Amino acid sequence: MPEELGYLAMNVKATAVRPLLGLTVLVVEDSRFASEALRLLCIRSGARIRRADSLGAAHRHLKVYRPAVVIVDLGLPDGSGIELIEEFAQQDPGQRPVLLACSGADGEGLEDAALAAGADDFLPKPIASVSVFQQAILAHLPADMQPSGPRVLSDDAVEPDTLALNEDLSHIDALLQSGADTLPYVAPFLQGLARLSGDEALKTASARLTRAFAQERGLPAAIEKVRDVIRTRLRTAELV
Repeated sequence: MPEELGYLAMNVKATAVRPLLGLTVLVVEDSRFASEALRLLCIRSGARIRRADSLGAAHRHLKVYRPAVVIVDLGLPDGSGIELIEEFAQQDPGQRPVLLACSGADGEGLEDAALAAGADDFLPKPIASVSVFQQAILAHLPADMQPSGPRVLSDDAVEPDTLALNEDLSHIDALLQSGADTLPYVAPFLQGLARLSGDEALKTASARLTRAFAQERGLPAAIEKVRDVIRTRLRTAELV
């Protein structure tokens, strides 16, 4: 039996400094780097985090426990996060968690599609601001779950560990070696990773890859350029 929707686990009360204390957040995110950023945001806010890296993993988690908040990346290796949002949206309003969609991919209509599917809010990547993260969740929690008194707003931004970034880069490099069939998944993944890491060279190479894929022209050169940037980053990491 899944555990109850324990928004206030063990009667823990949210505070002004840790306004999400007592909440369990399920992060459905395939990027280790993006997940690490969300983990740090949850820690700063007092929330407990669980992670699933695919739709299948998310469903396995949900057989065991019921989170208070679900943050869903729209681009997952085994399907669209929209599918999971639609499943939650069909639940009784009193039972469903706060649903936040996120994406770092280019393209119009992603936010509209997520909200139409039933998401409470949409967060474009990178998600690094403590106050933005907290407010996105608190805005959709019942009044009796809000911290009492004034809330401490933080201008801080989290900085994920670069080891997680290198794991993502290695993963993408391996997928690119397997050919163009992986590009519908790889291209948006790279866009989000480039934005979160602030890597201008990776942003440029990612944009070139996305264009080449859309136009079905110049793909081998675009793939090789991305792999060249990735190899350079990984070699640099080995020297540090």
